Amino acid sequence: MASLTLTSLPHLQQFFSQSSSSSSSIRHLSPSKTHRVTTQSPRRSRLGKLSPVPRSALDEVPVVDSPPPLSPSSSEGKFELISSLKLKLLSAVSGLNRGLAANEDDLEKADSAAKEVEDVGGLVDLSVDLDKLQGRWKLIYSSAFSSRTLGGSRPGPPTGRLLPITLGQVFQRIDVLSKDFDNIVELQLGAPWPLPPVEVTATLAHKFELIGSTKIKITFEKTTVKTTGSLSQLPPLELPRIPDALRPASNRGSGEFEVTYLDEDTRITRGDRGELRVFVIS
Repeated sequence: MASLTLTSLPHLQQFFSQSSSSSSSIRHLSPSKTHRVTTQSPRRSRLGKLSPVPRSALDEVPVVDSPPPLSPSSSEGKFELISSLKLKLLSAVSGLNRGLAANEDDLEKADSAAKEVEDVGGLVDLSVDLDKLQGRWKLIYSSAFSSRTLGGSRPGPPTGRLLPITLGQVFQRIDVLSKDFDNIVELQLGAPWPLPPVEVTATLAHKFELIGSTKIKITFEKTTVKTTGSLSQLPPLELPRIPDALRPASNRGSGEFEVTYLDEDTRITRGDRGELRVFVIS
């Protein structure tokens, strides 16, 4: 995590010069505001006595102001606070297998940690920060996976012994220019003994559009399945799109979600059914 480093004051350097009136000057270099204080060597009169030093002949010595303390409302203080809260969120979701192993207590802790980041980060404006969506994002947590299905709160294949599917990494690939929004899922499919499991990557292609300043609507287009591992030489298979008339009412091929936090390396979203998802840039 990034930490705030206070720049130390530079070494004071002294320059000495001697004028015809035997005066000396000391100049302290500093990036801060300086106040000038003066000194001068006393003059000797013809009788050998020291004469008083006139104020007009005093040399200048700068005095350094102390730097102001950091405030939580400053940009440095806010960055430090958000970095700390992001670390707290990552700690809350670590070890939950992206949410598949989460219980009710885990769900509450993750949701609370996400809300702290959202509150400090403030409202997202995608009309200004759309470019931050660009890239390949890795899913590290989804509250929807606690339902033990790959579809979350929507219908989807179950995980576990009933269907030998092991979930691998999950990514979102977003192109802000072409408006492509692809969900990429790595799966391992069980096979009868003694055959090894089959590794595949399923790409669910969507198009996206902005709704307001924080919401995104995605519309499903097609699914492509590509074998990996020992069967990577096989060509990809494109699955036909199910007609809307045959789709269940709960899954019409489109969905909406709100981006509640977004920066260069972290994204938090909340779905139209309350799903909390946390991504990091890949």
